Amino acid sequence: MSAVPESPARPTVTEREAREVAEAAREQDWRKPSFAKELFLGRFRLDLIHPHPLPADDDVERGEEFLAKLRDFCETKIDGATIERDARIPDEVITGLKELGALGMKIDTKYGGLGLTQVYYNKALALVGSASPAIGALLSAHQSIGVPQPLKIFGTREQKETFLPRCARTDISAFLLTEPDVGSDPARLATTAVPDGDDYVLDGVKLWTTNGVVADLLVVMARVPRSDGHRGGITAFVVEASSEGVTVENRNAFMGLRGLENGVTRFHRVRVPASQRIGEEGQGLKIALTTLNTGRLSLPAMCVGSGKWCLKIAREWSAAREQWGKPVALHEAVGSKIAFIAATTFALEAVVDLSSQMADEDRNDIRIEAALAKLYGSEMACLMADELVQIRGGRGFETAESLRARGERAVPAEQVLRDLRINRIFEGSTEIMHLLIAREAVDAHLSVAGDLIDPEKSLGDKAKAGAGAGLFYAKWLPRLVAGPGQLPTAYGEFKHGVDLSAHLRYVERTSRKLARSTFYAMSRWQGKMETKQGFLGRIVDIGAELFAMSAACVRAELLRGRGENGREAYQLADAFCRQSRIRVEELFGRLWSNTDDLDRKVVKGVLSGTYAWLEQGVIDPSDDGPWIADATPGPSERENVHRPIR
Repeated sequence: MSAVPESPARPTVTEREAREVAEAAREQDWRKPSFAKELFLGRFRLDLIHPHPLPADDDVERGEEFLAKLRDFCETKIDGATIERDARIPDEVITGLKELGALGMKIDTKYGGLGLTQVYYNKALALVGSASPAIGALLSAHQSIGVPQPLKIFGTREQKETFLPRCARTDISAFLLTEPDVGSDPARLATTAVPDGDDYVLDGVKLWTTNGVVADLLVVMARVPRSDGHRGGITAFVVEASSEGVTVENRNAFMGLRGLENGVTRFHRVRVPASQRIGEEGQGLKIALTTLNTGRLSLPAMCVGSGKWCLKIAREWSAAREQWGKPVALHEAVGSKIAFIAATTFALEAVVDLSSQMADEDRNDIRIEAALAKLYGSEMACLMADELVQIRGGRGFETAESLRARGERAVPAEQVLRDLRINRIFEGSTEIMHLLIAREAVDAHLSVAGDLIDPEKSLGDKAKAGAGAGLFYAKWLPRLVAGPGQLPTAYGEFKHGVDLSAHLRYVERTSRKLARSTFYAMSRWQGKMETKQGFLGRIVDIGAELFAMSAACVRAELLRGRGENGREAYQLADAFCRQSRIRVEELFGRLWSNTDDLDRKVVKGVLSGTYAWLEQGVIDPSDDGPWIADATPGPSERENVHRPIR
């Protein structure tokens, strides 16, 4: 065996270099239409989502058959209270899920999977996640971002035939990107994969590896050094978790998802055959981002499940609990919270189902829709759970076990709030999602005017860009002046007792207003636009609300047309749109009237210690350990807590 070169030190990169790495990884082209992209450009393309796309009959039959089996399993085999108490999913439960085929929900039947559509995969996650969020997270991490999804898109025939049958029935997989000192800035990735003959040799430490403690197969992102015959760059590999040199050094514990098998994984001179590299060298981040285009839909799907549960508990409790002579639900202060939960659950399910069906049909590019669904779902689900805790009062703050011990119904409201909180961080934090979506939303502008606002471009490049931008904006800007949203009869097919057409006209008008605001901001700040994260976040949030309003109206019309609670669906869509419009108007006001500049000054003062006097008078219960654990490559000095389930 030849000697393996020492791993290079952690790369140091500038902010611009980090942005260039991220930009190179994103999918550049738009080969298919995108409803959300058009929405940010001021073009309300209702035709892309209405009539609501529907699954094929055989997909429905197969999906419903599995959901029935899964429901029976959840009701008879899963004890969420036990998982919460013991902070572990019993091995026999995971074994039962394997036998049921739950590990292979998204895997093609020719590899031993169930071949469910994205729609039914998400419904299954919502169902099992309501029984135990930890199990939902396990199944999602395994299939949405673990080995099956990247191999489905980028794997070779041999890789699919080797690994997918295992993933469908027996092997749990995990996705390893994050490191102790690397989160959403992969340009600084330190784990290396050094070529050595027909192998790569991996060295490094990965943090927060969901499923890592019990995984059999790992998708690992590592940096390949550039050398003769190797283009290098961040690269994806399938790694056997049982390989020599792989050590799970710690099983992490969190405020929620107590059954989550999440750990710290160290690689020390782990040999991986080149045949287990996914894609080409340097494609790792592109593979990760492409995988997440649909993989992100799993989180909002489970948020839908949580919203449905919150609504059920709010309804039952608020009807039973009386204050001042009537049920608390009939007091306006409580009733408004219930209305918010009901309307938001309806809209969130509409967003997830619409995005999922579009993913199944593959007619549209849904990268923005999936990202908006993840962002919106994770934020709104937390708000709904928080409102449920408030509705329940002291009982909402009390644990289910304590409620049971004193003779009351064991309602885990506080647990759901804790479990949901991670969704605002998982698979892209809210802040990162804002930036990611904003980048896609302004892509058309950067394509024609990017060089014009780039301070490092030459005058010649700027002149060329200026000419191109002039042609683009000469055609685009006039279209933002008027549209169907100003015609009282537009979208009249959405008027059946309750009038939803007015909301769609509002979406059309507001889409144009949003595009005008974005253009004005680019004109005002030019190259500094990327630093205006507060502004960009509000732009994205407005777009998310408009997408949700559109989805809610389209879903209501679908249900009406099918005779499935159509009148009630119209009422819920109307309530949601009215609530959403208030939020949109507030966000527009905050685009230009905010404290962003002052906040930056205060932040500088905080960091410089100007306000350190404000911290006096308390005791810090933290210990004096390092903020970030040492991740120096080398052999593990800790016990391996890896425990594959067989």
